[in-house]
Amino acid sequence: MSKKVYEALNWASSFLKEAGREEFAGEVLVRHILGIDRTQLFLMMRDELNPRQLEQFEKAVRQHALGKPVQYIIGQEEFYGRPFIVNEEVLIPRPETEELVEGALKRISSLFGKAEGLRLADIGTGSGAIAISMKLEEPRLAVAATDIAEGSLAVAEENARRLGAEVEFVHGDLLKPFIDAETKFDIILSNPPYIPDGDRAWMSDIVTDHEPHRALFAGSDGLDFYKRFMEELPAVLNRRALVGFEIGSGQGEAVGFLCKKAFPSAKVEVVSDINGKDRMVFIERT
Repeated sequence: MSKKVYEALNWASSFLKEAGREEFAGEVLVRHILGIDRTQLFLMMRDELNPRQLEQFEKAVRQHALGKPVQYIIGQEEFYGRPFIVNEEVLIPRPETEELVEGALKRISSLFGKAEGLRLADIGTGSGAIAISMKLEEPRLAVAATDIAEGSLAVAEENARRLGAEVEFVHGDLLKPFIDAETKFDIILSNPPYIPDGDRAWMSDIVTDHEPHRALFAGSDGLDFYKRFMEELPAVLNRRALVGFEIGSGQGEAVGFLCKKAFPSAKVEVVSDINGKDRMVFIERT
């Protein structure tokens, strides 16, 4: 049995709508199976999917209807213009995190000028999206990245290999490996877990049933990791340094306060994302 592309998409749209999922997922899935872009898809609407393609497509649509994220089904997500492999060992990179990368690049330029030999660490790297993007956008940086999960590091290492980014990956808990090695950095970036434990009750099952909880939840107020950072950061930062965190919506004041308390003489800046929500905190120590 075969179906025309537009017929398969119509079926997927109504099937996903009935399941309470995003209808556009069908388009992403069929493009992945056919290996085509959006323009090609519009030109192929009246072409037929062969039985194997149709079976793959229907299976993928049913998986998404049951809650599996599209990115895990197709095995990748784009971040900062590059394709990153993702699976259930890593958090799916979000567009908001691209703003952290962009903000860090801008501040590195203004804080350090054209200085060479700058060292950057990405803490809790997951898929490696931040570390790899920073290295590829700013090749002069010596980039290291940590994660507590070996499964995550395996994904990050594969992404670095595929994208041609020279990043040192270190297994360990937060900054501990660098504290133990007495390594100092000019730049520390992190998108740590920041969702309060109680929020999982109302979150989408697409997130809570599939993405790793270790990368999502951070205690009753969502601030556990920021508190640990404030204890550990002084041991690994050079005198002139930049720190950048992604934060949850509404956490700007609390995280900003923690940063000011730990670094009273530094410039602490809470930055909103494109939607006007608290999303980043930067510490600049000059």
